[in-house]
Amino acid sequence: MYTSRPIKASRRSEIDPFRAMDVLAEANRMMAAGVNVISLAVGQPSAPIPPHAGEAAEAFLRAGRIGYTDALGRIGLRRRIARHYAETYGVDVPPERIMVTTGSSAGFNLAFLTAFDVGDRVAIANPGYPAYRNILKALGLVPVEIPVGADEDYILTAERLLEAHRQEPIHGVLIASPANPTGTVTPRSELKALIELCDREGIAFISDEIYHGLTYGERDTSALEFSDRAIIVNSFSKYYCMTGWRIGWLVLPGSLVRASERIGQSLYISAPELSQVAAEAVFETRDQLEEIKQTYIRNRAILAQRLPSLGFSDIAPIDGAFYAYARLPAGMGSASEFSSRVLKSCHVALTPGIDFDPVAGEHFVRLSYAGSTSELAEATERLAGFLKA
Repeated sequence: MYTSRPIKASRRSEIDPFRAMDVLAEANRMMAAGVNVISLAVGQPSAPIPPHAGEAAEAFLRAGRIGYTDALGRIGLRRRIARHYAETYGVDVPPERIMVTTGSSAGFNLAFLTAFDVGDRVAIANPGYPAYRNILKALGLVPVEIPVGADEDYILTAERLLEAHRQEPIHGVLIASPANPTGTVTPRSELKALIELCDREGIAFISDEIYHGLTYGERDTSALEFSDRAIIVNSFSKYYCMTGWRIGWLVLPGSLVRASERIGQSLYISAPELSQVAAEAVFETRDQLEEIKQTYIRNRAILAQRLPSLGFSDIAPIDGAFYAYARLPAGMGSASEFSSRVLKSCHVALTPGIDFDPVAGEHFVRLSYAGSTSELAEATERLAGFLKA
C-alpha cells in the first residue's frame, strides 16, 4: 500500500505554545475528573455578560436572521464606539476609522498585516503578552524584545525605544497599558513621549488598550489623545466580560482603513453579527460593569498583601488589568516546575512566567485575580500551605 509522506509544518508555525492555555487545558481535565481546581491562570472574568446585553442578543436571535455584516462592522456599533471615545477621552473619532474585529486577536493580525511588510522590526516589552511575539513571527515580522524590569516598574520608555531604534531601525512598537502580565500602567507623560518619538521617527505606534476600564489609579489615557497616527486595538473581552463572544475593535489612521477592510474581507468576512449586537448594548451597562470592577479591587488588595508575606518579590505594580506578576520565593526551582507542582498538589493553576519572558520568565509566575474573591482567598491559603510544607 502506498503511504504518502506527512505534510511538513511551515517554518512560520514554529512558535512557542501559549502556556497559559496549556495550563488551562490541564486544569480543565482535572476539573472534569472531579478535582476542585481554582484557576488563576487565564485572564478571563468570571462574571457573566450584563443582562441588558444578553437580552439584546436574545431578542436579535429570536428575529431569526443573523448574517454577514460589512467587513468594518455594523454602523450602529461603530457609531457607539466613536461616542465612547468622545465621552471617555474627549477625542473625536469618526466611525469611518473604526473597524469591528473578531476579538483583539484579529485586531492584532489586521494591524500587523496592514502596517508592516515581511521582515519589518516591531518592538515589544519583555515581559509581555506572548501572542504579540508569536503572531509577529508567524507573519514573517521580527519581534524586537526590549527587557523591562522591577527597577523601572516594567515600563518601556521612550528612551529605551530610541536606544533600540538607533542600534537598528525599528518600524513599529506595540505598547500595552495596562499591560499583561504585569498590570503596569504607562504614565500619561511617558505615553506622550513614546508617541511623539514615534511620530518624529516615522515609527508605527500600536496601542493595546484592551484593559482600559480596569485601572486603579489615574484615569485611562488613550494614544488617540496625542496622535491620529496611532493604531488602537481594543476588545470587549476584559472590562465588558465578553471573552467568548470574540468581539473587539480597531481605530485606524485614515490611510489604513481601506487596506484593513480589504484584508478583513478575505480573512474574516466580518465579526459575528450577534456579538456585535450584544457589544453595542453592553455600553449601556456601565453601573453593572463598575460593580464587577469592585471585585477586582478587593482581589487586588488580597494579592498585594499576601504575595510578599508568602515570599514572592519583584512584584510588578498592580496598577491595572487583573494580574499580579511576581518572582518566585527562594528555592522553588523553575516557574514551570513550580506551577506543575502547585497544580497537582494543592490544585491551584498558575501561569509560569516563561510564557511572557523567554529569558528570565522561569523565575516568575502570573496570577490572575479575575475570579471571585472567595476563590482567590482560598487559592492563597492553599499556596501558603504548599509553601510551608
